[in-house]
Amino acid sequence: MTELTPSFRDLALLRAVAAGRVHITTNREPDLFVDGVACCDQIGAGHLVRAGFLEPSAPAVPGTRVPARLTALGARVLHEGLAA
Repeated sequence: MTELTPSFRDLALLRAVAAGRVHITTNREPDLFVDGVACCDQIGAGHLVRAGFLEPSAPAVPGTRVPARLTALGARVLHEGLAA
């Protein structure tokens, strides 16, 4: 993802999160699972988390999976198709 525009893959991941299809691990480096399958774009997934577009929906023990949710920024990016 560039500073100005999210990639099509970024937007697809954000749409999947919005649809409730994504779980996230609460590791130091988060992993995303879409429909129960590990997301192959670990760098992109980590970037979306570090950029503040998505987060775990609840606190959890490190290493466990919880549903992911969009942050307010992530929802805005998804709806506008542009990064802040």
